[in-house]
Amino acid sequence: MTHEDYMDRALALAREALDTGEVPVGCVIVWEDGRIVGEGRNRREEDGDALGHAELAAIRQACGTLGGWRLHRARLYVTLEPCPMCAGAILNARIPEVHYGAKDPQMGACGSVLNLFEEDFGHKVRLFRGPRQEECGALLREFFTKVRGKKETIFGQNGKI
Repeated sequence: MTHEDYMDRALALAREALDTGEVPVGCVIVWEDGRIVGEGRNRREEDGDALGHAELAAIRQACGTLGGWRLHRARLYVTLEPCPMCAGAILNARIPEVHYGAKDPQMGACGSVLNLFEEDFGHKVRLFRGPRQEECGALLREFFTKVRGKKETIFGQNGKI
């Protein structure tokens, strides 16, 4: 499978979140052999839980699948730039590589507001924007336009922020 295939799965999870009224964010974690070992989508509204982020659900599932907390041979694909909480979880899980779609100019902790991965932690994360950044941004714009009735969003128009 390719980076695009993994992000396509994350987008499918984001669409599931959209269908339930959640901010459409999906995440998959891929082990070094190409297996998807964890996946998640936003569930904050459904579960009434501030920690109901896609990345946390995917990390929790990957740890269960692999039988341990060290995800040091994994790649994480997520449709929206991780927030500080999720970036911290990525660091703590020792995930070495993150691919994200849309930037988050309000909460993004991978370069939009700050970049936690550039700080002097004991673990370093390689960060990639893309693939499917246009599709990820479009899905977020759809949510904020249709579900919340806002005409303009922080995610801009035509994939631009």
